[in-house]
Amino acid sequence: MSGDADRHVSPYTMREKMARVLWATTQATLFRLSFHNCYGWRRFLLRRFGASIGRDCIVRRTARIECPWNLVMGDDACLGDRVNAYCLGRVTLGRRVSVSQDAQLCAGSHDHTSSAMPLLRPPITIGDDAWIAAGAFVGPDVTIGDGAILGARGVAMRDLDSWTIYSGNPATEIRRRDHPDGS
Repeated sequence: MSGDADRHVSPYTMREKMARVLWATTQATLFRLSFHNCYGWRRFLLRRFGASIGRDCIVRRTARIECPWNLVMGDDACLGDRVNAYCLGRVTLGRRVSVSQDAQLCAGSHDHTSSAMPLLRPPITIGDDAWIAAGAFVGPDVTIGDGAILGARGVAMRDLDSWTIYSGNPATEIRRRDHPDGS
């Protein structure tokens, strides 16, 4: 019986529930209805909700961010149109990271080894100069190395090496990528 009781206990504190409702309202109105190129306004809103947003980041108005207080974006990082940043756990984007349209960053899962299936919030870390292409999926507890590319519709459920191009489901290495400075 305790398994059933555990299943009905929320993993969120009352404060977090209230913050999620307030953010959902803000995101559906002030964020989503802002003009196309009002990046500064959207950075301002995200920062008010605890996100750490670097200089000159681009967050498109159709991007969906869950729990922005768990989002970290380095300078010049970008969340494209219709990106779903499910930040139940910490999601960290390095400098100059590009997350293209319709990509999914999923920092949440459930412990399938327990009958109560409690919520897990493992982090996602994406290194500097990486690119998550259109419609790609990055799962919980995954680290994408600096300069790595996850091709369109690719699925990363394990760490991806730096300066390497991946594609497919599951993501497999296609080839190494040259570092722009020649190293």
